[in-house]
Amino acid sequence: MTTGPSPAAAKEDPEATGTRSAGSPLEVLAVATRLGLTSFGGPVAHLGYFREEYVNRRKWVDEATYADLVALCQFLPGPASSQVGIGLGIIRAGLLGGLMAWIGFTMPSAIALMLFGLGVQSFNVADAGWLHGLKIVAVAVVAQAVWGMARSLCPDRERATIAIVAAIAALAIPTALGQVLTIAVAGLIGWKLLPVDGASGGQAVRVPIGRRAGLVALALFFGFLIALPIARQLVQSQGLAVFDSFYRVGSLVFGGGHVVLPLLWAEVVPNGWVTNEQFIAGYGATQAVPGPLFTFSAYLGTVMQQPPNGVSGAALALVAVFLPSFFLVIGALPFWESMRARPSFQSALRGVNAAVVGLLGAALYSPVWTSAILGPADFALGLAAFGLLMFWKAPPWLVVVLGALSGAVLEAVDWSPRLP
Repeated sequence: MTTGPSPAAAKEDPEATGTRSAGSPLEVLAVATRLGLTSFGGPVAHLGYFREEYVNRRKWVDEATYADLVALCQFLPGPASSQVGIGLGIIRAGLLGGLMAWIGFTMPSAIALMLFGLGVQSFNVADAGWLHGLKIVAVAVVAQAVWGMARSLCPDRERATIAIVAAIAALAIPTALGQVLTIAVAGLIGWKLLPVDGASGGQAVRVPIGRRAGLVALALFFGFLIALPIARQLVQSQGLAVFDSFYRVGSLVFGGGHVVLPLLWAEVVPNGWVTNEQFIAGYGATQAVPGPLFTFSAYLGTVMQQPPNGVSGAALALVAVFLPSFFLVIGALPFWESMRARPSFQSALRGVNAAVVGLLGAALYSPVWTSAILGPADFALGLAAFGLLMFWKAPPWLVVVLGALSGAVLEAVDWSPRLP
């Protein structure tokens, strides 16, 4: 595999080598905030929104690089979509860019859930028509992502077959472990059966983090994971106990999204920090906000029965649950670019990327489709949203707004025949 144009060529054409990735943290913050305000539908839909914004519209990275980053984050514990966003922010504008990407994507939903926890609990949003409209838009967003990624990452029958088998495996074994095993097996198949032809799988990407910084980040990740439970036993501090619990959840959950819910419940409800009723109410509110589901931690930190709670509790829980993601992404990125430049690793990535397409395809059916398309009216609205995204090239935020309004209208006129 070639590693890209010569230095001379790079001077003539900076974009050819990926040096176009240089940007400002404020630029990253602005883009990520818009995504944080409009990215409904859960982690799979988030990856679709990211692809449209960062790959298609802004071209910060190419399709293959984006797919490689998604595959990397699928292997890491924690919220995969947030980690992809942090990685893209780092690639674009360094460590501060990664922080801005997280702030922009996370803060809108975190603030909304904190406010909900502070007293806006009288609104019942679980069955709201506008919320159902947002779920239908998520179907269109994920379908667009699957279609686009399949065309570029599964161009031959071998990789198309891997994607189909991966989708079947994901539906048959709907667990985080099943997904990780599927990706690992696909990587082995790609390594053995999908040799590269000497062409680069994607543009060279400048990762503005040294390997020493990466090793320090990995050491901090494991250091916190080991030291916090010990310190919790030695120092009787409620704040330290909360930080330890949420840090451990962020460190050990694979698959992200709804997988985090049982782990959070086990940490906060049996300990008496949050009642079961409060937990369920907060989960319902989380479905109504955009951004990562891990911001549920901000709500839990707000409503805890004893300090730290309120704003300080929300901030503590939010930082603790996301901190492992920063350590892991910073630790992995310095080694990622050199690894993906190796022909054998590129072969494995061919298989992995095909499997990721299959996993996204399976997620398109369950839970995205099954939770949103409940009758002919839902299918019609989803088809309209898909057409706006695919053929009219409407911006995703506009489709989100139209989807929410349409869902509210359908609820108001009660035109919602459901499938038996």
